[in-house]
Amino acid sequence: MNMILLNIKFIIEGMEEAGSVSLDELVKREKDRFFSNVDYIVISDNLWISKKKPALIYGTRGNIYFTVEVKCRDQDFHSGTFGGILNEPMADLVSLLGSLVDSSGHILIPGIYDNVAPLSEEEKKMYETIDLNLEEYQNNSQVERFLFDTKEEILMHLWRYPSLSIHGIEGAFHEPGAKTVIPAQVIGKFSIRLVPYMNISVVETQVKKYLEDIFSQRNSSNKLKVNMTLGVHPWIANIHDIQYIAARRAIKTVFGVDPDMIRDGSTIPIAKTFQDIIQKSVMMLPLGAVDDGEHSQNEKINRLMGILGTFFHLFSIAKLGHYN
Repeated sequence: MNMILLNIKFIIEGMEEAGSVSLDELVKREKDRFFSNVDYIVISDNLWISKKKPALIYGTRGNIYFTVEVKCRDQDFHSGTFGGILNEPMADLVSLLGSLVDSSGHILIPGIYDNVAPLSEEEKKMYETIDLNLEEYQNNSQVERFLFDTKEEILMHLWRYPSLSIHGIEGAFHEPGAKTVIPAQVIGKFSIRLVPYMNISVVETQVKKYLEDIFSQRNSSNKLKVNMTLGVHPWIANIHDIQYIAARRAIKTVFGVDPDMIRDGSTIPIAKTFQDIIQKSVMMLPLGAVDDGEHSQNEKINRLMGILGTFFHLFSIAKLGHYN
């Protein structure tokens, strides 16, 4: 490894937590200039699922965010004066939100799972070999029990199946005390994490139709508005691409073990942007351990990880260069 056989370009971006403002526009504008001779793209983001075993990420979930507004009038009501004689917006909204998902985490919207890819034998075997201490994972999460009992089921529902989460209600009374107001207008907020082959516009239509049907069954005099405020596509890569092969061999050289091939349940829009616009192989390379406290207090990265990560990048580039 006396010389690097590839040219290297860097994109250093510090606005990811603010939505990567203007990054998509930059990629589109520079497609035929800065990116004109780019063959492989590596994104350094996310974490291993283990404290010690390296990983390569080949997929992330997308995200589609909804608001559900139920309105009676502009001014709030007093429950002593109006309670019992009108359709209360909060009751309508709680009923709608409660109809979205069952107690096992299964999304109840018809057709939502239609485009989810079936589980292949190759993928199933990859889940079986992933290094995850389930007891330690549960203790670190401070969760009494998960919805599923096995490592494989938990990882699949984090990575390859969609999930629906309810985030909050705007306009509801939430301060300490015993206020007896009836909110005249409330807005519920929820999102669905999308997986590969789910279509944003199709899911939007399915969600709106389902909520409108449920609302009509209540025979409420209130007004319903359902809006999609965010839509980000999922991303998945081909783990048999040359750069994944080179990266696996580099990890074996530097760390002495084969990496876990994992996905990530969160959403990183730039991966799909690169894949669609540049149309080259995209790989996500995490260099953080599961206990690094990502996005939390005292977030860290181990000193050894920084050193070994540097060596890994050098070996990965060298091995990739020999394929070209």
